[in-house]
This record gives sequence, C-alpha cells and structure tokens, in this order.
Amino acid sequence: MKYALVHEWLTPKATGGSELVVLEILKHLETDLYALIDFESANPQSELFGRTIGTTFLQRFPFTRNGVQKYLPLLPLAIEQLDLRDYDVILSSSHAVAKGVLTTSQQLHICYCHTPMRYAWDLTFDYLNNSSLGCGMAGMFTRYFLHQLRQWDVLSANRVDYFIANSQHTARRIWRCYRRSAEVIYPPVEVDRFPILEQKENFYLTVSRLVSYKQVSLIVRAFNQLGRSLVVIGDGSQLQQLRQLAQPNVQVLGPQPDGAVEQYMAKAQAFVYAACEDFGIALVEAQACGTPVIAYGAGGATETVRDLRSFPETGTGLLFSPQTPAALVEAVEVFEQDRKKFSPAIAQKQANQFSPKHFEQRYLDFLKRCCQEFSSTIAP
Repeated sequence: MKYALVHEWLTPKATGGSELVVLEILKHLETDLYALIDFESANPQSELFGRTIGTTFLQRFPFTRNGVQKYLPLLPLAIEQLDLRDYDVILSSSHAVAKGVLTTSQQLHICYCHTPMRYAWDLTFDYLNNSSLGCGMAGMFTRYFLHQLRQWDVLSANRVDYFIANSQHTARRIWRCYRRSAEVIYPPVEVDRFPILEQKENFYLTVSRLVSYKQVSLIVRAFNQLGRSLVVIGDGSQLQQLRQLAQPNVQVLGPQPDGAVEQYMAKAQAFVYAACEDFGIALVEAQACGTPVIAYGAGGATETVRDLRSFPETGTGLLFSPQTPAALVEAVEVFEQDRKKFSPAIAQKQANQFSPKHFEQRYLDFLKRCCQEFSSTIAP
C-alpha cells in the first residue's frame, strides 16, 4: 500500500491537536505528506524539519506563514490541485478543506475529522459579527460566499469513504452537517510529559488561545467577582482586551514556553475552561498533572472529565452550565467545598485513557479494517 497524508497547513503557529494527530500517524505509517502550505520542513525546531512535503500554489502567496485563513475563498480550489493519483490510500486530517482532495474510485480515503469547517457552520455568526467583512455590502458578499462554502463542504464530504471523529461530540456534528457516520477515536495526548503533584498551590489556571469563542473573558469576569487568584496563559487577538478587563487578582501572562505551562498546570488547584471544545486536549493534560478541571459542560469535556457529582468515587472535576460567569462562580464555590474529595492519582488514571498508545492501537486497527472492507468491494 502507498499512503498519502493530507493536512490543511503546517506552520510554526499551528501546534494544536490536529497537528499532534498528524505527527502521531507519521510515527506509525510510511506515508508522503501534503498540505496547502508548509513552513515546518524548513523549521529546525519542528519534528517535520527536513521532510519533503507537497504543497499547493498558496505556498507562493504573500503572508501565508501566519496562516492561510486570509485566502479562505481559495482554499477549496487549492486543495483540489493536489495530484494524488499515485497512492492507494489517502489519509486526511481535516478541520477545514483537507478532506476535499480529489480521488479515484480505486483509492481509499479515510478522513480524521477534527471538526466540520467552523467558518462555515458553528462559528458563522461569530465570524460575521467580529469582522469588518460582516457589515454592509461586504457583509452581503461574505454571507453569499459562506453559503457557497457550506455547499462545497457537504459535496466534498462525499469524497470520503470512512470518517473518524475526535469525539462523540464531533461525530454528532459530522452527522448533522454531512449525514455521515463516524468512528470515534480520541486524539493522542502526551500525558507522560506532565508532572503530577499532590500538593497544589492557591491559584486557578486557564490555558487557551485568546480568541472570542474560547470564552476566556467569561472566566476573567467570574474571577473578578470571586476575588480568587487566576493565571491566564495564551496568545491571541483578545490578549490586550483581557489584560484591561482583569482585576489585580487575575494575571494575564500571555504566551509561555511549554515547560512553564507544564509547571503551572501541575501546581494549580484547578484548571478552568469555558469553551465548548470538540475534544479539548488541555483538559486531559491538566488531569495528567493530577489537577481537577472545572469546565463548561458541553462538547468534548463531557467525555474527558468525570463530574464529581455524578461519579463521587472517581470524579476528576466539575462541569458547569449554562455558559455564564454566574454558573462558573457557583462551580468554583462547589469545588472549594469538595476540594479534598479529588484525587490526583484518579485524575491521572483518567488522562491515561487518551495516551498515544491508545490512539495508535485504535487508529491502526480501524485502518486495517477499512482497507479489508474497501478491497472486498472493488471489482476485479
């Protein structure tokens, strides 16, 4: 079998869960790698340094090193220009357009879907309301383009033979958008690199990209009201806004090196998260440190965090709802009453269910099953 692995973009700033999945697949399969753009093969700090990676015409466009979202109307066209006819199996890692590559009826296409394209579906109105392109005449054209993008997105889903989802939450969204079923295989989390500390310090922590849908401002407003010590780590368009919003008990540190993040996670008395995530790797990383999690009770958090009120013996955190500062304030107060009921060892055990070893076994088993099933349907 000759494999091709297709991802959206590979840049120094793209270091999320989807990139971890790509790196993990590359450890276990001999496959060529393709992307819309690649700035990692020339980055000495990257695990992809020196690797030959196929790209599209967007590689030559200006300012793509920081991402290709500015060229959003061209992404479907660009991904369709990758010529993959020489491969038996196409593996796509998709959160935007990677699943839209063109294949033949003799090629097996398996898509690991991190999320249906957020711009076109769940975040459409956030995108319009927080962009100058959402107003006036430009807004009319933007709305029409997003309408066309949704049509292409559904059409391109028909090019996939088998879908994998990174959570049950994402599997439901795949069904809602594409009417396709998906196998759930949780992404790999490097749980072994996080230190576990039994003795916690007197502060709360959140680590996140500082953009609107992550709801970090909700956390800051809640802790302004509580007066408890909160540390905010991350970078994004809302960094300065959050610093202005924060009261003296809230430290907005901005981006920090990995080693510092690991230490903060291990020492925090609880990790706080208010976004609805498709999976939420940071929630698992916190539990790997033995740190309880207080998270909004929707999306992937409901699959990775065991609420103490439902699991008194094995609880690893608390889930709050609705998505409001008042609900978070109440959850923190409940946590402080029940703090001694949380066990770092139980939290670590919960996190270990999402280790790279579990991902490897489930992904390779599913790949083998799909190859056998697909080959049996191809006429001789």
